[in-house]
Amino acid sequence: MNERMKLWVGLLVLNPAFPPFISEPRETWGRRLEFVLASIGYAVGLGNVWRFPYLCYRSGGGAFLIPYLIMLFLCGIPLLFMEFTVGQYTRLGPVHSLAKICPLFKGVGLATVVISYVLCTYYNVLMTWALYYLLHSFSPSLPWQSCNNTWNAVGNCSTGFPGNATHLKSANLLCCVIVLCKCFFFYSSSHKVLEMTTGIEHAGGIRWELFGLLVLAWAIVYFCIFKGVKSTGKVVYFTATFPYFILFALLINNVQLPGAKDGILFFLMPNWSKLLEVQVWVNAAAQIFNSIGISFGSMISMASYNKFNNNILRDTYIVSLANSATSIVAGFVIFSAIGYMAHIHNLPVDDIATDGPGLVFVVYPEVFSTMPVSQLWAPLFFIMLLCLGLDSQFAMVEVAVTFIVDGFGKKVLGVFKRKELIVLAVCSVGFLLGIPHITSGGIYVFQLMDHYTAVVSLIYEGFISPRSCSLAGVRRLSVMLEKMLGKKPNLFFRVCWQFLSPMLVLVILISSIVQYTPARYGKFYTYPLWAEVVGWFISLVSIIWIPLGALHELWTTEGSLLQRLKKSITPTVDLEFVSEKPSGESIALFAAA
Repeated sequence: MNERMKLWVGLLVLNPAFPPFISEPRETWGRRLEFVLASIGYAVGLGNVWRFPYLCYRSGGGAFLIPYLIMLFLCGIPLLFMEFTVGQYTRLGPVHSLAKICPLFKGVGLATVVISYVLCTYYNVLMTWALYYLLHSFSPSLPWQSCNNTWNAVGNCSTGFPGNATHLKSANLLCCVIVLCKCFFFYSSSHKVLEMTTGIEHAGGIRWELFGLLVLAWAIVYFCIFKGVKSTGKVVYFTATFPYFILFALLINNVQLPGAKDGILFFLMPNWSKLLEVQVWVNAAAQIFNSIGISFGSMISMASYNKFNNNILRDTYIVSLANSATSIVAGFVIFSAIGYMAHIHNLPVDDIATDGPGLVFVVYPEVFSTMPVSQLWAPLFFIMLLCLGLDSQFAMVEVAVTFIVDGFGKKVLGVFKRKELIVLAVCSVGFLLGIPHITSGGIYVFQLMDHYTAVVSLIYEGFISPRSCSLAGVRRLSVMLEKMLGKKPNLFFRVCWQFLSPMLVLVILISSIVQYTPARYGKFYTYPLWAEVVGWFISLVSIIWIPLGALHELWTTEGSLLQRLKKSITPTVDLEFVSEKPSGESIALFAAA
């Protein structure tokens, strides 16, 4: 037996906890703070800025906070804690960790990887738009500030709203009081950002400016994560904290603007009757899932790089509460600005409020054009958007990289030689898949992908993923936590894992099926049948792995059907090893050997 084998056998005999499932030491975060910041950065994304405020006021204002907080404590926190537990204990990505927790649902892990990767291919398009706006923010005057531009339609544009003239629209404002709602700088069909066509059936040509910026966006992602958690852990010190400085600076500035109070009251005014609507509760739960990032696999992936005894319960509370607090603060920032716009244009707040890209790329740039020192606020705002988006993008790309390294590490490294080249390949494929979104008809492709990936696929995946862990048994999850933290989870978490969270998610799934509506763009454009078929195919690309994985497990397991089912829900996780990790000297000695 050679020296390397002797050392390895010695480590296993002295301490079988190192490592539980992998054949070589796994890299870890440099500091616990890096993991916390990376998790917060992933959870706090563009959805906190553009989706939550709009969803809140549309779903009952301040009354919406009741179902939102209930879903946070009954679904969000328990399920995030579960994902952290699985990732940190197994020290594997979502595919291999979930396969060990419940072999019957081994396809769930692969589904999370596919969802995350499909999402990151078009999520980076948002970063492309943000870069476009950022570069134009350094112009002598903001290009969307006036109507003296080639992309403005004569007679249908003004630099403001004189009184309540609903037949005009400003240079960029998303004004929903007119039928034709094409905002000139962002949606222009002649020159600027999108060069938007009339539908997905008219793809148009590639927007070469956006093509170059998409290359830049992916290059930024690559150079931030190509060294793994060691490089990502350093980048998040800036990307996860800078947005908070800008948010609070904007909050202080915006609340002093005339009309800000009306906007905030519009945001928070409770409509208690909304609490009787099932859709409001579904919206609250969906926002929790989308915002925290449950069922995307990213949280499992990031937790897998933790040290074995890291206090993930504390981290769960920090990440969950920071995410929700950020959403509420963003609501004050957004609606104080919208109230200001309504005041200066003498329009109802409801006519200006919107969600999605229209809020951050249309309404808010218009706000800057009327604010003092607009040349300062505009670049800072778009840098903040970049930071919010990049943190989420890091985590989604890392899921794919972790899957490849965990599953095919030796084979892939035999071809690519270095992990950095694997990351480059993942980013390159993501870039190629993002090109359809930067054509003139790309905004329709973007909306179609978002609907069928972030809504349809995620809701189904959100139901199956927690069930795969709870089927393994709450007792086993408790033992895993006891090995890591020295104590079992309290009754609250055990009840949520076994009963409350799965039941609530099931209600969401059923309600979403009953109330399903096809994808639409805006209020007037409906997708052709072939586009709907493509959308469902996009959903099935991720979902199909769940039944295929279950069928494969039952087919390859020996015994009667009942015996196969029993074996398929029995974890292959070793729960008997002790929790202490080898000393740093032992690890260093092993690495050197």
